[in-house]
Amino acid sequence: MVASIYSVEASLDRLEPMIAGIGVDIVDVPRFGRQLERTPRLRERLFTSIERDLPLRSLAARFAAKEAIAKALGVPVGMNWQDCTIAKDEAGDPQVLIRGTVAAASELRGITSWHLTLSHDGDMAIAMVVAER
Repeated sequence: MVASIYSVEASLDRLEPMIAGIGVDIVDVPRFGRQLERTPRLRERLFTSIERDLPLRSLAARFAAKEAIAKALGVPVGMNWQDCTIAKDEAGDPQVLIRGTVAAASELRGITSWHLTLSHDGDMAIAMVVAER
């Protein structure tokens, strides 16, 4: 019996971890709205064309998601916010769409899929991501 336990442990040591990174971020919605008002070009810099016209709470949640993604990637230097879009799939669930700098950072870490959840409560928006190999 002891030999089989060591055999299982040796096999597990050779497996690559499935989770490449996790990230979480929370955004104060009214504060985020004030930042967007003070800096009108910020909306264009942070969000892609399919995101920009969403309600403030949705923008705040998407910004939290992008921040969480950056954290899961180890905050890559030169990350372009335009290279990450938070969309909805056919069921209405949030979906991470990446290209450019974000796709390159993901590839370096061996990330093949993203799991994302968004939530709002009162004046707060939160996002959590899991990057999977």
